[in-house]
Amino acid sequence: MPPVPLVDPATIDTTRVLVDREGIRRSNAQRFEMEQLTAIVALVPEQHLVIGYKDVGHDEFWVRGHMPDYPLMPGVLICEAAAQLSSFFYSHVIKLTGSTFLGFGGMEDVRFRGQVRPGDRLVLVSRATRIHRRQTIFETQGFVDSNMVYHGRIIGVPITNPDEERRET
Repeated sequence: MPPVPLVDPATIDTTRVLVDREGIRRSNAQRFEMEQLTAIVALVPEQHLVIGYKDVGHDEFWVRGHMPDYPLMPGVLICEAAAQLSSFFYSHVIKLTGSTFLGFGGMEDVRFRGQVRPGDRLVLVSRATRIHRRQTIFETQGFVDSNMVYHGRIIGVPITNPDEERRET
């Protein structure tokens, strides 16, 4: 049985982009094939909530090899997209001192309940449920056409880039 949606997917307006890919790049370090977010469409700090999406292209690096003739977005990339959305929220809302970015610390209770294929828009919802200087936990869900295709808990850990620390001194 899937969990109750964090947000009714029918109410998510993906036409109202708050932050585009360039804006996401100012917060998230991933580039090239590892950029897994297209846009942020909602940021609700008082609810610890962020909503974004990934437009899954026909030219993604995995399409040719991840189930030839029937490409499916790898689950690990769905999780990565959810983690990137959570990291975006962290950098814009939480900003715990001393860290450069939120790193991927783990996953719990991850389930895949549907397919994500080229041409789909994967809408992701992330809500911070525990905010601490050592660890932040997010409940995350993914939807295609209002159908929940993924849910799981993302654990983020603050990471400081030692190269940036050296530049500051």
